[in-house]
Amino acid sequence: MQDIMTSDNKKKVFVSGCYDMLHSGHVAFFKEASRYGDLYVGIGSDATVEQLKHRKTVYSEKERLYMVKAIRYVKDAFINPGSGMLDFLPLLDRIRPDIFVVNSDGGSDAKRELCRERGIEYVVLEREPEDGLEARSTTSLRRDTRCHIPYRVDIAGTWIDQPYVSQHGAGWALTASIEPNHDFIERGGMSTSTRNAARKVWPYELPDYNEEMMARLLFCFENDPENNGHVSGAQDAIGICMSGLTRHFYDGHYWPARIESCHDEATLRWLEEHICLVEMFPRRPGCSVVEGKDINPEKVKALTAAADRCWDAIMARDLNRFAEAFRDSFEAQVAMFPAMMQPGVQEHIDRWKDKALAWKMLGAGGGGHLALVVDEIPAEGVIPIKIRRKY
Repeated sequence: MQDIMTSDNKKKVFVSGCYDMLHSGHVAFFKEASRYGDLYVGIGSDATVEQLKHRKTVYSEKERLYMVKAIRYVKDAFINPGSGMLDFLPLLDRIRPDIFVVNSDGGSDAKRELCRERGIEYVVLEREPEDGLEARSTTSLRRDTRCHIPYRVDIAGTWIDQPYVSQHGAGWALTASIEPNHDFIERGGMSTSTRNAARKVWPYELPDYNEEMMARLLFCFENDPENNGHVSGAQDAIGICMSGLTRHFYDGHYWPARIESCHDEATLRWLEEHICLVEMFPRRPGCSVVEGKDINPEKVKALTAAADRCWDAIMARDLNRFAEAFRDSFEAQVAMFPAMMQPGVQEHIDRWKDKALAWKMLGAGGGGHLALVVDEIPAEGVIPIKIRRKY
């Protein structure tokens, strides 16, 4: 393949990104980068975006290529032929730019090292909007335009909301409703199926209404009485609709006998300071986490006892006791449902076990997200949570 030639002996400048929601921030970035020479843009393919972000693109790669090429600061643009975080590498070696430009939040040691190896100047730009315009980023646009229905994080005791578990021993499940401040993956253990059902009732946000009543409505809406198949546990609807930290008591029935919530600001802040999430992979199609289940009163007692200790530790804000109970709750779940530990899960746990005090998979397991209990939230590699307050 022929090298790409630049005009008038100008330097060749290269940038790369998804540009899925093209906005003024991108244009300002292209304008600033083009000051260094002729600007060439690598665009992430549809397949790469879905692989990295676990969602479909807003605009197809053909549309994005068309729009980026139409920007007057861009000399030419191409779809990146590679995959993964460094999908632009084959294009980089084809263009052989003099300068690689990144935004301050888009740089990495891997990109810097690639440039060092190839003798390419590495330039980092701060986000600067055009005069008179607001600062824009894709993250902020997605946050401002996305659905505001919360997600659910299960803290301890979950599975007890299924009658075939609680018939062996009653107990509490602990859940927290969290703000949708991140593009969490589907089938990721955060009650996305129930959340999608909620969006059919309340497309944009939950109404200002009695939270327990909303949870009941959502539970009934999702679980059609004519459907003889699986019934989604009530902890999903409760975890989405009821703000703060909530525990709900199950005694052989689908709906809990009692519900208690914590809205104490200091306690919720403490939880946010010590729980974070790690993305693994969506639960694989055909995965059955109930296959090979082994439920008996002793194992259920271990689950419910861990949930009790977890709640008490949170109320006391005792981190070591909380971590121990959190870990015990996960081990009790896996003892009853060993298929939760699908291939690839342990590898993710192993990456974090020396950095976290405790860990568990969210939801029914099999993939999705890990929740970690930590001394303090790491600066990178994790997703902080924001518990939804009752306003």
